[in-house]
Amino acid sequence: MLTAILALGILAGLFGLLLGYSAIRFRVEGDPIADQINAILPQTQCGPCGFAGCRPYSEAIAAGEADINQCPPGGEAGIRALADLLGRDFKPLNAEHGEHKEKTVAIIDEQVCIGCTLCIQACPVDAILGAAKHMHTVIEKECTGCELCVEPCPVDCIHMQPVAHDITHWKWPSPDERLEIMPATQI
Repeated sequence: MLTAILALGILAGLFGLLLGYSAIRFRVEGDPIADQINAILPQTQCGPCGFAGCRPYSEAIAAGEADINQCPPGGEAGIRALADLLGRDFKPLNAEHGEHKEKTVAIIDEQVCIGCTLCIQACPVDAILGAAKHMHTVIEKECTGCELCVEPCPVDCIHMQPVAHDITHWKWPSPDERLEIMPATQI
C-alpha cells in the first residue's frame, strides 16, 4: 500500500513539473492594449473599417496600422473613447468608411421569404434563424444592425428598422455630451 501511494506521488510530481514547463514554454500572450481597444468597439463585425471584425481592427490600431476613426457604428463616442485610451487627439469619423447611424435591427418579412439561406450566410454574428426552403427570422437580441444581410436577399424581404429606445437602452450621458446639450449660461 505504501509503494502505491509513493508511486502515485512521484507520478503526480512529474506530471506537475511537465505541466509547469509546458505552461512556461508554450504560453500565448495577448496584447492588453488590443484587448482594451476591442472592449470599446461596438462588436458589430460589419466591415466598413476595412477589417473582418472588431478584433482584427483593434489589433491593427494597437500595432499602429489603422487609425482610430474608421468605425461608423462606434461613432463619435467610440472615437473619443479610443483617443482617451491611447492618448491621441480626437479625429472626426473618416467619411471613406461610412457615416454613423442610429442602431438598427434587421426584420424579415416572413410572408415573402423563400428560404434561400443567402442572408444566413451573410450574417457575421449568426443572428438569422432558418433552414433551406423555409422562412427565416432574425434573433433581434443578437442582430448588430450591420446590414450585410440586406443586399444578398433576392426577394428584398429584409428591412432595417431602428431599435426602439426604452429604459433598457438608456445610458448616462458622458460629461462632454452634457456640456454640449446645456446652454452656455447654465455651465
